Order: sequence, then structure tokens, then C-alpha cells
Amino acid sequence: MRLSASIKPISYLKANAAQLIRDLFTNRGTIVITQNGEAKAVVQDICTYEQTQETLALLKMLNQSKKSVEAGQYKPLGKSFKDLKSRIQESS
Repeated sequence: MRLSASIKPISYLKANAAQLIRDLFTNRGTIVITQNGEAKAVVQDICTYEQTQETLALLKMLNQSKKSVEAGQYKPLGKSFKDLKSRIQESS
């Protein structure tokens, strides 16, 4: 769906909510709702919303990892695997 086709006024949402939801379910996407010519809200199908949330969570984890590396809070890969193998052997 093109961005220009996904911008609708709030009056369209009020008059066509059920159809809009069906279209979002079928086509998966995002609709920008405007009020008085300004973007005010976003409506998404649930799959797109969940995918966006998962992407944001991954980006937050990557950012936290980057900060940890910059602060020197990491251990070499070889040591990590060695520690992991030790934990597995201890729990067996």
C-alpha cells in the first residue's frame, strides 16, 4: 500500500471503520488518520503492529549490547562458550 493511499481523514474512519479494518486485515499495513489536515493517529493490523514491536525490542537489545561493549562489559566468545559448556555439564 502506498503512503498516499494510506492517509485518511477521521471522517472516513468514522464512516468506514468496519471496511477499513477488513482492508487492513486483508492487505496488512498502516493507515494514517488526519484531523483538520494534520496527522493525528495511526491504525495498523495486528500482525504489522506485532512485527513493529518485535523490531523495536530487537533494536533496544542491540543498543544495550552496544553500550555494554563500549563500557567494556563483555567477555570473549571463547570464554562464553566455555562457561556455557560448564553450565550444561553441571546441570546434567
